[in-house]
Amino acid sequence: MKYWVLSIAGLMLTGCATLPSGKTDPRDPWERLNRTTFQFNESLDRVFAKPVAKAYVKVTPRLVRTGVSHFFNNLESVPTVINDTLQGKFRQAGHDSARFLLNSTLGLAGLFDVASAAGMESNDEDLGQTLGKWGLNPGPYVVLPILGPSSVRDGFARVADTYMEPVAYLSDRSTRYIIRGVDLLDRRANLLELDSQLERSFDRYAFIRNAWIQRREFLVKDGEIDDQSLELEEELLDEPPQDPATAPSAEPSTAPPAPTEPAPPAPPSQ
Repeated sequence: MKYWVLSIAGLMLTGCATLPSGKTDPRDPWERLNRTTFQFNESLDRVFAKPVAKAYVKVTPRLVRTGVSHFFNNLESVPTVINDTLQGKFRQAGHDSARFLLNSTLGLAGLFDVASAAGMESNDEDLGQTLGKWGLNPGPYVVLPILGPSSVRDGFARVADTYMEPVAYLSDRSTRYIIRGVDLLDRRANLLELDSQLERSFDRYAFIRNAWIQRREFLVKDGEIDDQSLELEEELLDEPPQDPATAPSAEPSTAPPAPTEPAPPAPPSQ
């Protein structure tokens, strides 16, 4: 309850965001509210999450950070296997189950990714992808407080995904909070390298939104994306047509007209 109170209070303090001029994205009908939430998340990240992630990277050896990332990636194999099965990908479910067992045993609870070293690539499946496979549309794009980009479908699916993770069934509540906090810290630390690229983007909000929507569509369709969504991206990125009233008028040409050649005389009639 305290989490949601702080989130709503932060949103009220940020006020209403202004929309940029130009074309609107039909996938984002709540853009004004989403931009307000995005500004709140950005402020929270700039004040708290990013400095903590930088300190974590500075004081923690790379080997330890890699082991932490492997540990949480291994835990995500459990909901992946469940969603593999729900999507009818039984062969992939067996593959991901073998990865989880191998990393959990020989990899010392997932601290070492021995499965990838053995040539067993990882997969990424969640309930949002499963619902998409079943034909449920994602619905409007939405930015969630603290959690970030999502859609209506994926936002509700995230709640169910948490109950597929082994951490949800730990009896000690404080241990669950600590593990989830370290997971969020690890995720933010892994995104530090992308900050410079995002800072160079003209519209940070639109850049993240388009990248997130494209990635989710790619995952749901297993890489089989049609050109329609890409055409929409290009159309939205095009500059709006210039106003004729402000467009520079073409100056009339002052060059003299080219001389015309005289017509040749007609041949005499016989």
